[in-house]
Amino acid sequence: MRNPRVVLITGASSGIGEALALEYADRGVFLALSGRDSARLDRVGQRCKAKGADVETRVLDVTDANAMEFWITGLAARRPLDLVIANAGISAGTGGGGESEEQARHVFSVNLGGVLNTLYPTIEVMLAQTDTKDGQRGQIAVMSSLAGFRGFPGAPAYCASKAAVKIHGEALRGELHHLGIGVTVICPGYVRSRMTEKNKFSMPLLMNSPRAARIIRRGLARNRARIAFPWRMYFLAWLFASLPPGLIDPLLRRLPKKDAQENGPK
Repeated sequence: MRNPRVVLITGASSGIGEALALEYADRGVFLALSGRDSARLDRVGQRCKAKGADVETRVLDVTDANAMEFWITGLAARRPLDLVIANAGISAGTGGGGESEEQARHVFSVNLGGVLNTLYPTIEVMLAQTDTKDGQRGQIAVMSSLAGFRGFPGAPAYCASKAAVKIHGEALRGELHHLGIGVTVICPGYVRSRMTEKNKFSMPLLMNSPRAARIIRRGLARNRARIAFPWRMYFLAWLFASLPPGLIDPLLRRLPKKDAQENGPK
């Protein structure tokens, strides 16, 4: 959607979510922003207001399905939603002792469950919207990752959760197309954020979050199916996914590992 006037973003208190909020902030734009840290979220809201946007913030945990449904349906009753970006996510890996069941379940509950808790109330309210822009009832973007193209031993649950978001989003795009709802899957590489600042290893082609937000906005304006960047990392992710496991596994086992603790949000 080229010029969305009502934009909802989860995980908006830092990183890519914050950068997207600031990217879309403008006069005549209403931003609905959620996050877990009230102080950081308030600061983002104030910066967006300084750019002329009308802003409403809500401290929410995306794993709370009832709270997410209540928030989204309440907003849509007042303002038809043009663009919803399911961005909230966390990262954790196997560094320092492996990945516990508890950690894996928590990563899935945020990265996948949080997306589902955002998606389904959004789909319901968008289907009820009769006004269209650019031929659409609304547009949804889900935050996957280049790590979702292939499982990496250093972050099993993170990779798997992002792969699930990617495949689910791609399938939904086809399912919802004829209903007038656009779906885009976003697959970033390394982006400078609170999540990546805790990584103790080199991050190739590390990008700042404002630049990532500009790339995402351009892709969403064109209703692209997938926004994956930077292109060299995208190619490597695709290549790793294409090569036989017997060939690529020995290399992947040598890669550095994420800390075995929550890093996030983005």
